[in-house]
Amino acid sequence: MLPPQRIASRERRAFYWRTASPWTTCVRVACCSRLRFMWFTLMVLTVLCVALQMLGVVRQTRSSKVLKLVSEQLVRMPPEIHRPLKRIDNLGNLWSVSAAIVEEPVDQHSFTQRRGESVNPNLEGERDQVLEIERKKLTSITKAVPPIEPNKFLLDQEVAKQFQHQPVIDENDPEIQKPPRSDNDTDKYTLKSEAVTCQPKNHIVFLKTHKTASSTILNILYRYGDSHNLTFALPLNMHSQLFYPTFFAAHFVEGVRTRSVKEFHILCNHMRFSSQEVRKLMPKDTFYFSILRNPVAMMESLFVYYKAIPAFRVVKSLEEFLIQGGRSYNTSVPNNHYARNILTFDFGLDNTAPENDNDLDKRSAEVISAVERDFPLILISEYFDESLVLLKHALCWSLDDISSFRLNSRSEHSRRPLSAETAERVKQWNSLDWRVYQHFNATFWKRIDSTIGRTKLQREVELLRGKRMKLEQMCLQGGGAVDPADIKDSSLKPFQYGAAVIQGYNLRLGLNNDTFRLCQRLITPELQYTSALYTKQFPQLADARAVALKKIEASRNIATHRAVKRNIVTNVHIAVTNNSIHNNTNSAIADEHSLQVLVNGTVVHRLRQDSFEAHNGTKHKNKEIKGDSDKHTAQKPVMNSNIHKEPQ
Repeated sequence: MLPPQRIASRERRAFYWRTASPWTTCVRVACCSRLRFMWFTLMVLTVLCVALQMLGVVRQTRSSKVLKLVSEQLVRMPPEIHRPLKRIDNLGNLWSVSAAIVEEPVDQHSFTQRRGESVNPNLEGERDQVLEIERKKLTSITKAVPPIEPNKFLLDQEVAKQFQHQPVIDENDPEIQKPPRSDNDTDKYTLKSEAVTCQPKNHIVFLKTHKTASSTILNILYRYGDSHNLTFALPLNMHSQLFYPTFFAAHFVEGVRTRSVKEFHILCNHMRFSSQEVRKLMPKDTFYFSILRNPVAMMESLFVYYKAIPAFRVVKSLEEFLIQGGRSYNTSVPNNHYARNILTFDFGLDNTAPENDNDLDKRSAEVISAVERDFPLILISEYFDESLVLLKHALCWSLDDISSFRLNSRSEHSRRPLSAETAERVKQWNSLDWRVYQHFNATFWKRIDSTIGRTKLQREVELLRGKRMKLEQMCLQGGGAVDPADIKDSSLKPFQYGAAVIQGYNLRLGLNNDTFRLCQRLITPELQYTSALYTKQFPQLADARAVALKKIEASRNIATHRAVKRNIVTNVHIAVTNNSIHNNTNSAIADEHSLQVLVNGTVVHRLRQDSFEAHNGTKHKNKEIKGDSDKHTAQKPVMNSNIHKEPQ
């Protein structure tokens, strides 16, 4: 039992704790508890973190103010002062001096000078002095070096080799078409005496959609980037797609996690678009474009190519699938996204179409707005040559850059036309894709009318088709595509999937090295070209992967050899077992036959013995009877003799 003093002190402490305020209680616990040192440490660290954050905010504010002042001063200065001049030497001065200074537009929206803002007179004086000095330099250079016409240096092959980045155009060469002239008799693809108004775009994002002739566009981008040593954003671990149908993420690209690639130029493989993740990867000046196709023709191609997906697997024809109202379509089943509004799905949007017309109009408007926000150019597959001309102008490329062959195309005997009734059902089933296609088909021609013009477009399309015809005569054996069974080089055979028959090409024999290389790039399928670019960009990873594949193949061969050997041993054992069983069966049958023969022989022997004994018994009985009869006979004569003798 506790003493009264301890009981009283405990009651006083309990009363104090009940009447004390919460803050007093917390302070008392923090200061008097056993964990007070840990509490003090946490408090000090918290105060230190808050102080560091406040210090960072203050430093960032000061640095932003300084940068703003410097930017405003740079904007006020002329471009001749704060833009570096290109190096001009005796071979590089092929244009006028003013062409050496590239007048690129500067985004001055965030650096515009406010009204009423004072300007330092000392800076103005220094700026005038520097400007006067630079003008004198430019005047002296202009007088010393007269402008040279571009077509003169084409005669010098050594000079042309030093300027491989500039397109060399020979007017007498019928193989190479000259860049088209614009409506005002000026060519924006040539360097003017004033400035260069068009620079080829090297940062490109192409959203590769399904069954829209996108493989041909991919080959164009592959060839351009390969010839200009650009860096592609290739899929991780040598995959053919960027983990489609998952939303794109920046770490899906090879070299992002390891940071082995500093800058990516072209992103063009299959992916489900995610604007935020793509912009993490690509620079700000990247050009975005994609391609669409009529959903009616695209649906027929999708049904043939993806016949194995769950939505199409249970039906015999596309008409049956549409008549049933897509009964076998289930959004929760993997790979069923190919069966409905695949274009909307590829753009990273919800492909579920509302049933109500008002909701459908609203939803389609949202989809169109989202696509227009991210993609300034949308091509149309049905007008493929016109789309290539429009792409040439948008990217500021040449005619040789966009010349191509049709890749990943089906043979004609695997195509089947759809009736008008089926076409209407396809439009209703793919209602979102149909409305998106209608909108961008109309804007496609509006863009042509506002930029190129129908007359100029037709002229450039004819030039493009003539260039393609010459390439076909120069490169292809037979002048066209062939079925995969007729492709002689297995490395150029396209990937076959589903019920579709994907055609390829055969190269002509006797081509020189340069022509062979050009023609081979034109007809290389997607998977093979992707693998080649991966090997070019990541040779060490490609070698390691090749070694791993060889090991896997060797292990597979060893396993196959062991399995074959095991099968042989098993078969031999089974054969021996069967043979022994057969022999045992035969011996058993022989034994049984021998036993049966023995039994039969014993029975016969017994029968014979019995018959023999019976016969012997009969003979013995006959003998006995005969003996008895002889005895009786012998007795009878005696009796007779006695009787005969008695009368004597």
